[in-house]
Amino acid sequence: MRSDARHNRLRILEAAAEVLAAPGDTSLKTIARRAGVGQGTLYRHFPTRESLVLEVYGDEVDELVTAVPALLSTLCPPLALRAWLQRLLSVGTSAPGFADAMSGTAGTLTEQCRPAYRPLLDALSVLVDANEATGTIVPGTTADDMLLLLGPLWRVGADDEECARSRRLFDVLMRGLCPSGDTQEASVPEGARHVG
Repeated sequence: MRSDARHNRLRILEAAAEVLAAPGDTSLKTIARRAGVGQGTLYRHFPTRESLVLEVYGDEVDELVTAVPALLSTLCPPLALRAWLQRLLSVGTSAPGFADAMSGTAGTLTEQCRPAYRPLLDALSVLVDANEATGTIVPGTTADDMLLLLGPLWRVGADDEECARSRRLFDVLMRGLCPSGDTQEASVPEGARHVG
């Protein structure tokens, strides 16, 4: 990549991080303007909003992806799945831009968006496969299905009452996905928890 293109990419990522962290207009037009580049330049580097947002939150995505082997080595598959999904939801709680990207297209991914989500889908697929191998998940469940099911949870508010509702809904989701597996949070070892 040429140095000017690399510089533009970094400016776009810095501008996107600033815009996504603040309330208000988080459109790509606003991000391009903040970065001092045209929208064409932005789209050359990031063809979709999702690809830009998930790149901005790349560290969080990497942590989610690398957490899978450790979770599966210390927890039974249903609890590993639960702990990972809680981590995913926790990232969205602290990073509204990430939650928007996840709830906006998750489960109905276009081919253009799919590469941005691929690392998360692959990590989640490993957990789904582990549960399928032990018979602790509804047969035929896919990672795409799970992201679609999480969609409403991304939109639950952050006050105490809404957080309690989110936990209840998450428990219902886990019982439905893994009806024959132990998915109760109380069974997750303290060191394996990472919930916001």
